[in-house]
Amino acid sequence: MTTLPPTLSDWFAAKGWTLHPHQTEMLARAPDPATLLIAPTGGGKTLAGFLPSLAELGPNPPPGLHTLYVSPLKALTADIRRNLGRPIEGAGLKIRVEDRTGDTSYSQRRRQRADPPHILLTTPESLALLLSYEDAPRIFAGLQRVIIDELHALAESKRGDQLVLQLARLQSLTPGLRRVGLSATVENPPALARFLSPRTTILEADPGPDPDISMLETEAPPPWSGGGGRYAIPAILNEITRHKTTLIFHNTRAQAELFFHDLWLQNAQDLPIGIHHGSLSREQRERVEQAMTAGALRAVVCTGSLDLGIDWGDVDLVIQVGAPKNVKRLVQRIGRANHRYNAPSKALLVPANRFEVVECQAALDAVRDHDLDGEPRGPGPKDVLCQHILATACAGPFDAESLYAEVITAGPYTLLTKQEFDACLDFAATGGYALKAYDRWQRLKLTNGKWHLRDPRAAALIRQNLGTIIDIETLKVRLRNQGAPLGEVEESFAASLTPGDTFLIGGQVVRYESLREMTVEVSKTPGREPKIAVFSGTKFATSTLLADRILQIFQQESWPSLPAHTAAWLSLQREVSRLPDPHSLLLESFPHDGREHLAIYGFAGRNAQQTLGLLVTKQMESQGLAPLGFVATDYATLIWGLEPVTDPKPLFDLATLREGLDAWLAGNAVMKRTFRDTAIIAGLIERSHQGRRKTGRQATFSSDILYDTLRRYDPDHLLLRITREEALRGLIDFSRIEQLLARAGPRIDLKRLPRVTPLAAPLFFEPSRIPVEGAGRDRLAAAQAQALMEAAGLA
Repeated sequence: MTTLPPTLSDWFAAKGWTLHPHQTEMLARAPDPATLLIAPTGGGKTLAGFLPSLAELGPNPPPGLHTLYVSPLKALTADIRRNLGRPIEGAGLKIRVEDRTGDTSYSQRRRQRADPPHILLTTPESLALLLSYEDAPRIFAGLQRVIIDELHALAESKRGDQLVLQLARLQSLTPGLRRVGLSATVENPPALARFLSPRTTILEADPGPDPDISMLETEAPPPWSGGGGRYAIPAILNEITRHKTTLIFHNTRAQAELFFHDLWLQNAQDLPIGIHHGSLSREQRERVEQAMTAGALRAVVCTGSLDLGIDWGDVDLVIQVGAPKNVKRLVQRIGRANHRYNAPSKALLVPANRFEVVECQAALDAVRDHDLDGEPRGPGPKDVLCQHILATACAGPFDAESLYAEVITAGPYTLLTKQEFDACLDFAATGGYALKAYDRWQRLKLTNGKWHLRDPRAAALIRQNLGTIIDIETLKVRLRNQGAPLGEVEESFAASLTPGDTFLIGGQVVRYESLREMTVEVSKTPGREPKIAVFSGTKFATSTLLADRILQIFQQESWPSLPAHTAAWLSLQREVSRLPDPHSLLLESFPHDGREHLAIYGFAGRNAQQTLGLLVTKQMESQGLAPLGFVATDYATLIWGLEPVTDPKPLFDLATLREGLDAWLAGNAVMKRTFRDTAIIAGLIERSHQGRRKTGRQATFSSDILYDTLRRYDPDHLLLRITREEALRGLIDFSRIEQLLARAGPRIDLKRLPRVTPLAAPLFFEPSRIPVEGAGRDRLAAAQAQALMEAAGLA
């Protein structure tokens, strides 16, 4: 068994620390080719991952890179470096630990390549750059172990696909490399283990006590619709006063900003409260983090920027405002409270509207049952593979057969066929059939059986564009005549501003003055009510697990666990109609305000319900039912028009819906947006050129031209095929519509009712209504024209 250096054991003893069983077990498993450690937040899993490296390096390690640590967050690498420094310095170990991220200076990055530290802390993007250099074999020659933190978070995105391709490359450079994955929330440990390596040992630590989690009781019931928690602010302020430090999570940045503004206005005790999210400036985020570390804040309003890893022992309460949409995300956030081993985390859920009360109860039940959600992973995305091929060529000539053999050792790519690989290689080399005539996409050539860069100078441009994170098109926001940025807003939002408009950023109201050199200049406007909401942020869709649990709750005879107002609402729905169930599709049809309405209770998540609205209204239009518009939530789609639906089954024929989807996708903005993202990752469109970042408009203009060109001249182009796969899996989420219709089968139940039902009523208050252009609008316009003529005595 690998043992710790005596000086380190003595230092632990002097501190009164005893290793947890899973930390000792990690030392015993040090020789294993791959280990996945699943341990609760606060259980010391990061130290457990490093203990074998500290033991192997010893007090006087030889020079060279021994251990690579990969994290999804730059802030986490800095936090780990601080935490590792304590035992290393305390035990007098001469181990060099450094981080390498986008924030690392150019001179330090050059020195690290020439003289690597013993332990290097990095991110997938920085690792991709390191592997793309010609001296990568020398840099990684002595690498013994790679530690991947928060593996579950990486595995759910293209960053994880990029990382496992990098692991395959590292394994080729250093065949004896051992892999360690660290994770706190895992719904399917064997699947995550296969993602890490085909030969992974799973080690599960004692999960510790269950969290203390409940719904926050408020005097006022939640509103019928909306996404904020303003109604609950008095109760939330009361909880803040009763705890040391509270994290208040929101699902979007816009909701966090609006809530922080309202919270501050009601903060009569002047409690120190901060805000933290990804669109704030790095300086502002770091100030909040430092204040948290110092215990100077009583609460922080935040988003996913604080989901992972950073250890603040004084956080003793987590509040989730808005339904969590995903049980794993909720468990991760709950773990921020009482970040200590064997101490229960305390959390409160605050539903933002009446529907979310039921979803919050479903999430509570799932957490108590240790039931985590997780959609099955698809095959490794090919746009990421195209980028990997280009990055590999930057490091030197490669043999296609050897690279293919290497790629299929990476979990998501194990089923990749040689034909699919060759298509990606052909694209990387020439741009594909329709683009072969253009010199700019002739990037690789075959010489003496090996592929290499056609022009070695192209390596710098390829490196500038590595990575799978697609930046939302943003502009910096600065106070006029002052240098420090406040943060950033989306480019489309900035374009909508006129001088004098006010908006929220960093919790303060600012006045838009001008747009100068791609920077939004603002001035402070204290006390003014902001007229315009901030950036749209990311909207999560309710997971399949939570949707199924909501439908199960509906089948209960009574609801003693739900608040009385929500139980009464569901009882009334049962009296006048019925509640949706897991084995059929409930539709309600009723007249209201001179229009016919159709409510579709699919519980398929926001993206799928919106797609269903688009496809069903298309079918209604073809049947002469004159739809006028629709609105979608995570739970339902409400369509209004001029004619009632009497026979719904033809509207939900899956083959017809697929045909409608193909026709709708052909020239749709969703496809163009997805194509842009895919083309950027695959390397067809540059994000940066000669060190300068392109604007979102420039990139979009380029991608729109390419998209239209390929559709016309090469409709079977690899990138168009990838775009369709990505669109169906992401923004459109057609697979959940397929699952819904497969589950319901012929059981499509249309209830014709005389008036609006209790379950449908909240849908009338939802924003983001989508109009349908067609015969219905033409009929309305004709009727209005006739009425006007009659009023004027002309008809």
